[in-house]
Amino acid sequence: MNGLQHAKRVIKIVMGFTVLAAGVAMLVLPGPGIVTIMLGLAILGAEYVWARRLLDRMKTKARDARDAVLRR
Repeated sequence: MNGLQHAKRVIKIVMGFTVLAAGVAMLVLPGPGIVTIMLGLAILGAEYVWARRLLDRMKTKARDARDAVLRR
């Protein structure tokens, strides 16, 4: 891995964790917390399997909630 690729990876990871932290903060502050958390996980999902799995689980729960609302 050359220096440029390594720098891009580090920037992507730092950005992902920053967006994820902002989303967690938005759970108690004004703002779209869940959406921001999902965005942070999407960024981190390119580098980490655990983030991709968590994002997939959140998407499944969101679909289930949407379906439950539409059934009513």
